[in-house]
Amino acid sequence: MQFTDTHTHLYSDVFDNDRAQVIQRALDANVTRFFIPAIDSSHTEAMLKLEADYPKHMHLMTGVHPTSIKNDYLTEIKHVENLLTKRRFIAIGEIGIDLYWDKSTLKIQQAAFKHQIKLAKQYKLPIVIHCRDAFDEVFEILETEKSDDLFGIFHCFTGNIEQAKQAISYNMKLGIGGVVTFKNGKIDQFLNQIDIKHIVLETDAPYLSPTPHRGKRNESSFITLIAEKLCSIYNIDLTTLANITTANSKTVFGI
Repeated sequence: MQFTDTHTHLYSDVFDNDRAQVIQRALDANVTRFFIPAIDSSHTEAMLKLEADYPKHMHLMTGVHPTSIKNDYLTEIKHVENLLTKRRFIAIGEIGIDLYWDKSTLKIQQAAFKHQIKLAKQYKLPIVIHCRDAFDEVFEILETEKSDDLFGIFHCFTGNIEQAKQAISYNMKLGIGGVVTFKNGKIDQFLNQIDIKHIVLETDAPYLSPTPHRGKRNESSFITLIAEKLCSIYNIDLTTLANITTANSKTVFGI
């Protein structure tokens, strides 16, 4: 049995005091594949160190998180472009639109999102989408960019069934994390209507801890709690769920 955490910020400074122990707990729980999303240039060094320390397990993305899109965002985009010329990354992410924190940057968030989608197509990479309070805006961009070479993961999916089907129509898997365990999460009410071939597991550690750890620091070993909830939704055993969702992640990332 092998679990894949398709979205975990293990380079975050909140893990600085016990990162090795956190990763070991995940490995002990059969979480052996970790996909590491970027935020902005200030985190690049920490991401590269994480990969150097665990080369068999860590797979890095590059990109600019929408909350890091400011007026000087082209400098950040240039950093991503420069990295892509130097080495291989597994995806462009996390990218997208976030209107929870700042609606005033919508236009430059849209421009940055489109720019990075084009980079993903250029390098034949998947995208990993961050969407917060912005389903319509994200779908508008995906509609203009839809093609056979647009594919990836809709990270931390929290929408309704219609939005799930729309995301899937753009060749996106749904990244399911701790929200599925929340009493008010709602996605557990319809996920059984979505074929499991469209589902991948994620923690988004250190954020969005699943029940019973809600409100505390999340970590990749908690993927098993998310998986157990999905087992009850899909009425399958844990090994089967681990195998299917890991296979789905391989379809996206190519490894």
